Amino acid sequence: MALTSKISVGIVGTLTSALDLVTSSAPLSFSKTHDLANGTGANQADKIFSDTRQLAASATENLDLAGVLTDAFGATLTFTKIKALMVAAKSTNTNDVLVGGAASNQFLSWVGDASDVVKVKPGGMFLITAPDANGLAVTATSGDLLKIANSAGSTVVDYDIIVIGT
Repeated sequence: MALTSKISVGIVGTLTSALDLVTSSAPLSFSKTHDLANGTGANQADKIFSDTRQLAASATENLDLAGVLTDAFGATLTFTKIKALMVAAKSTNTNDVLVGGAASNQFLSWVGDASDVVKVKPGGMFLITAPDANGLAVTATSGDLLKIANSAGSTVVDYDIIVIGT
């Protein structure tokens, strides 16, 4: 099997201001793309996990990045480096999707502290990329758990997750 992937994000906007005789505008068009070839070095990846998941009210789950997740063909994935991580919360959610803060064996190479958490608001997304040769390190059995949690006890949350790495 071979993996090729493209991670792309873009923001387009225009700020306008009506003046006395004219309307001024300041357009913005920004995009960033990472093309990843098959492999394990810089700008390369060879594993991908993707899923749509649901968490009950106040529920949490620890996604084991080293030896538990499976790819689309059922092969077990043991990531050693994460090149991209994306979590997108469904717009129909009432609660936030929390990413990070596992109690033990935390996947930490993308945060400053084990208790750090990113709040993904309903309809929002979180994306981090590390296309260099080092990526975001995953250490089997001691640094491989990515915690995902429902922020409240009122309703379920649905989210999409994509993990690309080596």
